[in-house]
Amino acid sequence: MIYGDKNTGVLVQGATGKQGEFHIGLMNAYARQVGGKGVVAGVTPGKGGQQVHGVPVFNTVKEAMKEFDIGAAVIFVPAGAAADAIMEEANAGIRTIVCITEHIPVQDTMKAIAYSRMEDACVIGPNCPGLLSPGEVKMGIMPSALFSHGNVGVISRSGTLTYEVVDELTRAGIGQSTVVGIGGDPVIGQTFVDVLEQFGQDPQTKAVVLIGEVGGNLEEEGATSTDLPIVSYIAGISAPPDKRMGHAGAIVEGGEGDARSKIARLKKHGVPVASRVSEIPEMVRELFRHQC
Repeated sequence: MIYGDKNTGVLVQGATGKQGEFHIGLMNAYARQVGGKGVVAGVTPGKGGQQVHGVPVFNTVKEAMKEFDIGAAVIFVPAGAAADAIMEEANAGIRTIVCITEHIPVQDTMKAIAYSRMEDACVIGPNCPGLLSPGEVKMGIMPSALFSHGNVGVISRSGTLTYEVVDELTRAGIGQSTVVGIGGDPVIGQTFVDVLEQFGQDPQTKAVVLIGEVGGNLEEEGATSTDLPIVSYIAGISAPPDKRMGHAGAIVEGGEGDARSKIARLKKHGVPVASRVSEIPEMVRELFRHQC
């Protein structure tokens, strides 16, 4: 497992909001299913003393940390307050920070991630579905029913594609070690390189599925940074240039970052690229056959 396990106490920022309350319920339902700690505390300024699904709510992160052993946090606060939430958690000593919030101004994100790095905190996101280690911990909004325990890591810029790929793997009898949605914004905390470094240190992870999309070159950087066997899939083969496709970071500008060039460069580095999501399970099996 990477970033956390069933013994990791999780804090939720924005615990009393509609999304925070809803997903605390789902995260703790999964924690009960696997025998984990799950969400132990929530934070909403001015709402200290309340409870959400039996989880105590505090006014500040530091107040919560005086009462509970907290190793990770999940953020569901509005975009205008999300950067401050990230920095508050990093300052309090939380080392894994998952930011679900979308539409955060880029300059706010840059400031929050730079500060978090100075505090040795890992930010996953923003604008991401979080992470899930089957049988261990769920931090975020991923639908846990699709997942199964195994030794294939998954890293993705797209939430919906993540779920499609995981469903294909599970149906094919291929379990996952940890699935990480890194987010689709132009500026994010943990990149493909960062998550692959974590997977490289995880004895459970034997191969990785890398799910990318148009815009930037994070996929190529990640695929060439590790010795782990990788299968990749790049969405957006028909994306028109200079038009944003769903995510703020999914835009082809100046002829750079289009799907075809990404696929060509990945193949040049010896990384197999699926043309359809349904091809991924068999390509993963082929990786394992070569390892034997």
